[in-house]
Amino acid sequence: MTKTPLKIAFMGTPDFAATALQSLLESGHEVVCAYSQPPRPKGRGHKLQKSPVHILAEQHSIPVFTPKTLRDIDAKSEFAAQKADIAIVAAYGLLLPEEVLNAPKYGCLNIHGSLLPRWRGASPIQRAIWEGDATSGITIMQMDKGLDTGDMIVKSEIALNGDTTASSLHDDLAGMGSKLVREVLDQLSNTGEIEAEKQDNTLATYAHLLKKSDGDINWTQSAIQIDRQIRALNPWPATRGIIQGKSFKITAAIIEDFPASSDKCGKILSKNGHISCGNNSVLKILKLQPEGKKAMDFASAINGGYIDAI
Repeated sequence: MTKTPLKIAFMGTPDFAATALQSLLESGHEVVCAYSQPPRPKGRGHKLQKSPVHILAEQHSIPVFTPKTLRDIDAKSEFAAQKADIAIVAAYGLLLPEEVLNAPKYGCLNIHGSLLPRWRGASPIQRAIWEGDATSGITIMQMDKGLDTGDMIVKSEIALNGDTTASSLHDDLAGMGSKLVREVLDQLSNTGEIEAEKQDNTLATYAHLLKKSDGDINWTQSAIQIDRQIRALNPWPATRGIIQGKSFKITAAIIEDFPASSDKCGKILSKNGHISCGNNSVLKILKLQPEGKKAMDFASAINGGYIDAI
């Protein structure tokens, strides 16, 4: 039990944020409002669809605000009128002006999916995998006007391995972040204080926003690099490779013992899906998806005539 329940303004949009909101709803603190990105057209019918945070908040009768920007005076006034003790921000998608950052009594805390100052920015989960980091984690930080530059309150770390995908790491970090932020709020409600340390800006790296072309596979890269790319960009934007002149979505691959190859990069070396890559390395494709078809194993792609037998 907390001594003094806090009034929370929650700001987030996707599933990662909805996991944190669900945790806060069970925390004993009071979520007084939710802010989320406006509904977007999705699917073949392009129907407007509310975000996961929007849907969850409405299910619990929490007022939801979906401004396109927080920079105009009406949006700032509306946020201040919520009289929140603190704002919790998780993958919201809008920049918070200083008036919003300073409106709650204890400011705004961010649930960030990296071990800051490494991987500030929009895609920290994917970049950690793609660059071969040994660890990732969650940082709860006090937000300031910079991009993920605020003081760090607490961190929690998780090991990465050759099976880690962006999807699996996302889920692990979502659960970790929701637990960690509750611990911070409980401590704040008991002590009335937040202890934090400054980031070392000299150690900062930046995770740029992903684009669809990031998924294009270059077979001249090493098998290790391509394997990381495939896992980092699963499920979005996903990776695509050209094999025998045709484009395939590559959904799963592994590196296993196989004779090193000096063949042309991108050449099929076995019917089991071994592909020649840069630096005389070999990648084994486990799952691939032809245009307009379902994902399948390599042997099925050969049997179905999507890839010529070797």
